[in-house]
Amino acid sequence: MIKLIPAADHHHAKIGDWLESYYLFSFADYYDPANVQFGPLRVFNHDRITGQNGFPLHPHAEMEVVTVVLDGELTHKDSLSNDVTLKAGDVQRMTTGTGFSHSESNNSDKNTELLQLWFLPNKKGLAPAYEHMSLDFLDAKNKLVPLVTGQKVLENVVYLNSNSTVYYGHVGRGENIDFKTFKIRKALVYVLTGGMLVNNVEAETGDQVRLESQDIISLHGSAEATFILVDVPAAEVNY
Repeated sequence: MIKLIPAADHHHAKIGDWLESYYLFSFADYYDPANVQFGPLRVFNHDRITGQNGFPLHPHAEMEVVTVVLDGELTHKDSLSNDVTLKAGDVQRMTTGTGFSHSESNNSDKNTELLQLWFLPNKKGLAPAYEHMSLDFLDAKNKLVPLVTGQKVLENVVYLNSNSTVYYGHVGRGENIDFKTFKIRKALVYVLTGGMLVNNVEAETGDQVRLESQDIISLHGSAEATFILVDVPAAEVNY
């Protein structure tokens, strides 16, 4: 199965003049019973936060929350006493487990662009935890860069309590990348910029392609493109 979801079909949310978001799955005031999750991937939001604004302290539980900063900066504070400022190219993971509170704010004068993905964990009742790394993935050329994973075959990436992996990718015009997978897994490709063919399905900026029962995901640059690829199990046995 290969399903293209155009950018125009994503839910567009705007809160005041400080937050603009695109929801790839049901979230907040948007609910579609046919679009709740994809394997353990429960939330995928593309956010833009204006300067001197952000999310106040709020709680979560039983979720793996991944934040990928694409542009600008983001200051994170939490109930574990972490106080860090993330820059473009940084990735963080929050294990909210039995209970975790955090705030995320843009304390600069320019806009911040980020992705936030939530995964149902592969084990309930985990102790709250936090990790972030500077991965400098934005300079990648014609390759996939793993950002966060629970698959032990990958190193030097942020850890995730899910048998899933999030990649940032770049493919040049006319170039190809083949991602080997298994028919028991699923993948979601979200185009950040440009245009590309995903197993011969044309996708442009803001489009997503969901794939199931594939052995290989072929990524071809119809134009220079950047994208996110999320590789997930069809079912996470412990959630």
